[in-house]
Amino acid sequence: MRTDTAIVTMLVASLAACSPTTEEAAPAETAEAAEAAIAAFGAGENVSPFAIGSLQAASLRDAAFAPANDNMTLAINVTKADVDALLTAAGLATDVLQLSVQPLIVRTPDRVLLFDTGNGPSGMLSASMATAGVEPAEVTDIFISHSHGDHVGGLVDADGALAFPNADIHISVNEWAAMQANARLASLVTAISPRVMAFEPGADRVPGTVKAVDIQGHTPGHSGFLITSGEASLLYIGDTMHHSVISVQRPDWTIAFDGDAPLAQESRKAVLASAAGSGQRVYSVHFPFPGLGKFENRGGTFVWVAE
Repeated sequence: MRTDTAIVTMLVASLAACSPTTEEAAPAETAEAAEAAIAAFGAGENVSPFAIGSLQAASLRDAAFAPANDNMTLAINVTKADVDALLTAAGLATDVLQLSVQPLIVRTPDRVLLFDTGNGPSGMLSASMATAGVEPAEVTDIFISHSHGDHVGGLVDADGALAFPNADIHISVNEWAAMQANARLASLVTAISPRVMAFEPGADRVPGTVKAVDIQGHTPGHSGFLITSGEASLLYIGDTMHHSVISVQRPDWTIAFDGDAPLAQESRKAVLASAAGSGQRVYSVHFPFPGLGKFENRGGTFVWVAE
């Protein structure tokens, strides 16, 4: 049986192999590529286009929510006074914790890739996709980080039919097994089963473009995804972190949603150290919209620097 230390060591090695060194890090995007992304997806309040090398990408707003700052969600092992002090220092309100949900869409020359699907009919993803000029039938591949409702809810429509009828659904074998064992997800599992392509942790999903990254702790088979185009790359971190201040500056604070809290804490630290050390560009589905930026190590404390 692998220990938590062994699992995190494997994560660090995987990230190090995939990520550029600080000296080699490519520019976030060229002006020409950024213009191409705008041309591909448009831009607006709920659609934020950008480039990954020569690929066009966009953040798609699905939802925003604000759980109370009551030690019941993102910092259950510390006091409210601890959280208040951290939020106040960052210039944020202390009554609620502002979170966002924004799936990522990427166009390649022959595919349309969607990373997570938001909340489903109660969310805004379908409207955001329409604004971006993307029809559901155009999506060829969906990459699921994990099976919580704000990530898989959009796989089916209000009638329970596939929302993206032509898309293969990529999900790790461990997460797929957990979904199949969850009675509450039985109808969803039935609907999506014909399109599921379960993968082993860390597998290549689109060779040369999308590679799964095994980031354990949040759920049984939680995955990130490294998206690559030439020398440029973007690390999609799923629910490795939820809050752009709390999760980043205090990665050892316990999150109620994490299935294995100690392992999730170690995974957060590993991702932060690796990404900050290499200058890796990062996409976070729950950080403030559009969720795009980098981590920096400032005197031993990690911070989120949004683009």
